[in-house]
Amino acid sequence: MLGQGTKPELTVWYNKRCPVCNVGIGRQKRRLIEAVKAGRIEFRDIDFEPAALAGYRASLEDIRRRLHATDAQGQLLVGADVVIAVWKATPGEGWLATLFGNPIALPLTRFAYDRFADLLYAWNRRKGRW
Repeated sequence: MLGQGTKPELTVWYNKRCPVCNVGIGRQKRRLIEAVKAGRIEFRDIDFEPAALAGYRASLEDIRRRLHATDAQGQLLVGADVVIAVWKATPGEGWLATLFGNPIALPLTRFAYDRFADLLYAWNRRKGRW
């Protein structure tokens, strides 16, 4: 268990109102249950703390559009970099982080993630999910 004042290794901010995001985060929470219980990883719904990442100049809309996370050192991760960090922490999914996060694949991974995130964001806005 982390001591008081100790930051989690990874805090992931997401939009729970997005059904795709919510299902994906739910799956990861189940796969990371021990890390979540121990406080090493947190998953937080941005709608409860809309200004949580304002110090990073990340708006509520930015976080609704793409996953954001902070690590224990306070570094901000965005989009595909969050997914890769979660895969690294998830038992049995480190190979995904290696495959999609290597220096050759990473630009394509980020591009694909961003295009998917743009489509998902537009779909959620059309459906009035905020």
